[in-house]
Amino acid sequence: MRAYELTFIVNPELDDSAFNEIVERVKSWITDSGGEITQIDLWGKRKLAYEINKQTEGNYVLLKTNIAPTFCSELERNLGLAEPVMRYLLISTE
Repeated sequence: MRAYELTFIVNPELDDSAFNEIVERVKSWITDSGGEITQIDLWGKRKLAYEINKQTEGNYVLLKTNIAPTFCSELERNLGLAEPVMRYLLISTE
């Protein structure tokens, strides 16, 4: 297991329940793979540096996790297929 930081931006047009649902879905992907989440940081709605999908704002989420390096590609694939996720960044902190 290695330590990673996952930051992702969610579409700001989602209501609170849909936003919480996508965050819970990402958390379940991590925990179902045997990983653990050490910290969750909801940054809230922020202005984007550039327009993405005709949006100028996004809801930012930061997750600090411990996951297996072999799971990274599957997690990135799932995030890429998730419709509400506009952008994501997964980096190793070790």
